[in-house]
Amino acid sequence: MSLTLLVTMLLAFAFSISIAVAIGGSAILGIALFDPERLILAPKEMFTAIDKFPLAAIPFFILAGNLMETGGISRRLVDFAKSLVGGVQGGLPMTCVLTCMIFAAVSGSSVATTFAIGAILIPALIKHGYPTPYAAALQATSAELGVIIPPSIPMILFGVSAEVSIGELFIAGVVPGLLIGCALMLFVHLYCRWKGWGLTDGEGRLGVGTATVKAGFALLMPVIILGGIYGGIFTPTEASVVAVFYALIVGLFIHRELTWADLVPVFKKSVVSSAVIMFIIANAGLFAFLITRAGVPDAIGGWLSEVLQSPFWFLLGVNAALFLIGMFIETSAAIIVLAPILVPVARHFGIDPVHFGMIMVVNLALGMITPPFGVNLFAACTVAKISLDRIIGHLLPFVAVIIGCLMLITYIPSISLTLRDIVYAPAVVAPAPGPAPAIGPQ
Repeated sequence: MSLTLLVTMLLAFAFSISIAVAIGGSAILGIALFDPERLILAPKEMFTAIDKFPLAAIPFFILAGNLMETGGISRRLVDFAKSLVGGVQGGLPMTCVLTCMIFAAVSGSSVATTFAIGAILIPALIKHGYPTPYAAALQATSAELGVIIPPSIPMILFGVSAEVSIGELFIAGVVPGLLIGCALMLFVHLYCRWKGWGLTDGEGRLGVGTATVKAGFALLMPVIILGGIYGGIFTPTEASVVAVFYALIVGLFIHRELTWADLVPVFKKSVVSSAVIMFIIANAGLFAFLITRAGVPDAIGGWLSEVLQSPFWFLLGVNAALFLIGMFIETSAAIIVLAPILVPVARHFGIDPVHFGMIMVVNLALGMITPPFGVNLFAACTVAKISLDRIIGHLLPFVAVIIGCLMLITYIPSISLTLRDIVYAPAVVAPAPGPAPAIGPQ
């Protein structure tokens, strides 16, 4: 059955069938061919895959992001970020990265970040003389931070799939997100100086004090959400509901840029986005159940343990595989299918599952900005009104920067774990016994 599942899924991908239908269809076909009397397993396992309390956070974070975009919170965050970094050459691209970092601390979604921030900054970048393909590539890449800086929908999915604390994953994502964000800002500053772009980026820039006052309620939002999670006031799932109510109150009654008439299209847009993600999760859950039942995870784990004899080579092999997989399979589906397979092997090598979760999330997030299925690319191209092929040349340097950061995150576990250990020190449970966790060639 396993071979049939794989071949059917790959053929579906080749014919450009949607990810969810390809995964779910191959699973249902496998049951129909090899065990037709148990087709009832399909709806049962699909329901089981989404019948998890932490997954309730996904639609609420998506709704919060859309409310922020419509209610003027996004624009105020842009003005605030520009007041901090917009005064230097290349300040507008740096503003794009910094704004996405702040917005990511609430939305949890890279696609929501692309549309919310890109709708403001892509036209601004073009107006200041930046090439349209560069503006789109920059926005798509910066929005990737939406799934790395907590809260993060892929981290929630990894936590559910691998049975790892979502709170620990969130706190572990802070430093890797800051590392990637700062690396991107440094790169765009140097790149713009080399190209001679951005000499007028400071035009229309507000003072730091003025911008901070105007963005006060917007900046308070991530403080409330993350502070509440780490302070034990509410769970990550409950935090998503708090984010929605906060965005509603600020948009309707404080900024007054969100009207009651706006709520219907905002809710409709959020429902459609949430339904797409949940449909992928349901189908991926069925697929994961079947391959687990067939013993595929154990077989792969045993093979990896035999072939890759050290943590160094295991992580290198996993990174190479995840990079290729992320180019063809949507991030959420890849995490749900692969996390239960790879996490036990990582534990065998003495790798902390929270650290491994950061590696998976950062690596698979690259799939959002790599063809052919990079969702951020399509979103950014939609906003910029250009074709995908035009941004590839500008995209490659950004991908190289993130890969460099990924290697640091992979082989320096303290980047992910130091803050986690400080916050969760009493509750952290040591990984399962295995070889020494030192990561290096052996």
